[in-house]
Amino acid sequence: MKIIISPAKKMIVDTDSLKAAGRPCFLDEAKRLLERIRELDFAQAKALWKCSDKLAKLNYERFAAMDPEHGATPAVLSYEGLQYQHLSPRVMTAESLRYIEEHVWILSGFYGALKPFDGVTPYRLEMGAGLEVDGCRNLYAFWGDKIYRAVTAGGDAVVNLASKEYARAVEAYIKPGDRLITVEFGEIMPGEGGRRVRQKGALAKMARGEMVRFMAENGITQPEGMKAFSQLGFWYKEEMSDESRMVFVR
Repeated sequence: MKIIISPAKKMIVDTDSLKAAGRPCFLDEAKRLLERIRELDFAQAKALWKCSDKLAKLNYERFAAMDPEHGATPAVLSYEGLQYQHLSPRVMTAESLRYIEEHVWILSGFYGALKPFDGVTPYRLEMGAGLEVDGCRNLYAFWGDKIYRAVTAGGDAVVNLASKEYARAVEAYIKPGDRLITVEFGEIMPGEGGRRVRQKGALAKMARGEMVRFMAENGITQPEGMKAFSQLGFWYKEEMSDESRMVFVR
């Protein structure tokens, strides 16, 4: 079983907590994106990133100085944000760390797909960014089915704990015989027979991190085992779930 999660916008360098143990599988593609971003002037880069002048300056300088061959921070430590705070890799046991390295893929607009201990350098490039490169109108077109092929290699079921923006890079290529299970966390909306769930962004991010941690701590290798998840007050809603959707409500 594989698990896909989203990255976070905020990134740090941390070479002290744990050591990187691999190289991104799509490093050549990341290098091409780096070349393309370096072709942009500051105003174009800021428009691409849709951020403040301060953040644009930081990331413009990061890309100017970046050497992707020498990413030293494990991806799972480099990303910050609610999901990663609740995943809490810095306090995981060695066994749980081995679990996430085996089962988790972090999807990325810049690196494509990362294993948790792949060495990375901080960047800013969301999957939904409208960057034209090599005749491709955006990053979805640039990556094509490469991310899908990476995470589905081996024919395992894929548990989708990513946001819609990132999951799209996999969902668009799902074939008959593939098993993609999307996990939803939210509140049941009134009406419509109680079949609609409203997800709140911050809470969903927290729950996704907690779910990955729960799976790692319990060594879960089949989707059935996820049903016991009860962190943050969530519980599995059987009647709202099916073969391709697992719903947790509170």
